[in-house]
Amino acid sequence: MRLKPVLAIIALSLAVAGTALAKETAKLSRTPAGKRVAAYFAAFNSGNEQTMREYMEKNVAPEALQQWSMEERLTVYRQMKEEMGGLTLRRVVETKENAVTVLAQSQKGDWFKLGFEFEPKGEHKLLGIRIENTEPPPDPNLPKLTEAQVMDSLEAYLTGECKADEFSGTVLVVRGGRTVYEKAFGLASREYNIPNRADTKYNLGSINKFFTKIAIGQLVQEGKLSFDDALGKILPEYPNPDARGKVTIRHLLTMTSGIGDFFGEEYDATPKDRIRSIRDYLPLFTGKPLAFEPGTQRKYSNGGYVVLGAVIEKITGGSYYDYVREHITKPAGMEDTDFFEADAPTPNLAMGYTRGEEGRKDSPWRNNIYTRPARGSSAGGGYSTAPDMLKFSQALKANKFLTPEYTNWLLNDQEPSRGGKQTKSGSKEGKGGLGIAGGAPGINTMLEMDLERDDTVIVLSNYDPPSAERVDRKIRGWLDRIKK
Repeated sequence: MRLKPVLAIIALSLAVAGTALAKETAKLSRTPAGKRVAAYFAAFNSGNEQTMREYMEKNVAPEALQQWSMEERLTVYRQMKEEMGGLTLRRVVETKENAVTVLAQSQKGDWFKLGFEFEPKGEHKLLGIRIENTEPPPDPNLPKLTEAQVMDSLEAYLTGECKADEFSGTVLVVRGGRTVYEKAFGLASREYNIPNRADTKYNLGSINKFFTKIAIGQLVQEGKLSFDDALGKILPEYPNPDARGKVTIRHLLTMTSGIGDFFGEEYDATPKDRIRSIRDYLPLFTGKPLAFEPGTQRKYSNGGYVVLGAVIEKITGGSYYDYVREHITKPAGMEDTDFFEADAPTPNLAMGYTRGEEGRKDSPWRNNIYTRPARGSSAGGGYSTAPDMLKFSQALKANKFLTPEYTNWLLNDQEPSRGGKQTKSGSKEGKGGLGIAGGAPGINTMLEMDLERDDTVIVLSNYDPPSAERVDRKIRGWLDRIKK
């Protein structure tokens, strides 16, 4: 969902069901950082907004408090409390002078990794919290299942979720190269009672950032661009002189540039039918100062990925949309994938439905047409189908987009020209697989690939997060329990 991050930057990653640590409790150190973490859990679980307000006033660093209003912070708290319920600290993973990482379990059974960052000097007040869905330690006591049992359980679960109006979308599961489950649930149009289909087109949200990363990798691979190129070298007309001189392509890819978001007052005030190209997004954020010195912090940045789209256009001399079509979707055979415009009639396209920023279950569903731009960007908002996303995953594994060396960079962050590690860019990537996601009002999508087992899970939903995330977690947990 389009949260305005305050204390939390929520990044989606692989998450499966499990209870191995359900009765384990953790003890925090009695350091100032440890005490602030303990106080956060107490304030969060209180369910009292005044208590959370007082916590933030007392424990959050002044520079962080200046970035977001208290009302914006409390809005995020409400959303997290609605989604998670309570949070129980289960394990302290790592403690440093200015950082503490812990595992926690929500009241609803989901697991999260929370990374608390503190000021390196002074009072060591809180700068921010990174919250990720995560995998709990496996429980060896859970019984093994057959593939047929898993598919039966999945069918019953999805039927129940649809009946409860908690899920609308398409699910596709592949095991060992075989499609073992493919089915659609819910409505593509609530207004006209049109059902979703297995090949319905859904808004991908931020999954398109991965398309953008592939495009940048292609240009670097071809020698037309370098990860170390300064932004000003490619876009000398970029309005912010600090960004021109200090921000590199690597900073943009890894969200360490200091460039912020295009969501905000300017976006809210702009008629969405006027946002149809990369250049239409740029005025929404390019005049703002950098949030921090490039390379010193990491903050989720839709704006940074819009800038990467502008970089692609400048180098290629064409539109970002044409580049993606010619160099990614066509080579993969993805005939139903594109950046469709909101007012252009598009067959078999799912409308998005949201319960609003509060996300309350008793709120009515509303079409998300007023929250999304007329056309997506290099930061997200394209459309695709479950079969096309399977083709995408297959093309990625077959090195159709990049050479094996650059595919390795894409999945494992190993730069061929440097041979070293670089900071990860937000999706859960590794030698064992890939997990990328998208979420906004009326949009939630997941693509999970286990390269070692040759498993792929695709969940596309036209409901608010965590509709697809919740289904994905169930599927991953069941797949892990299948008898070998």
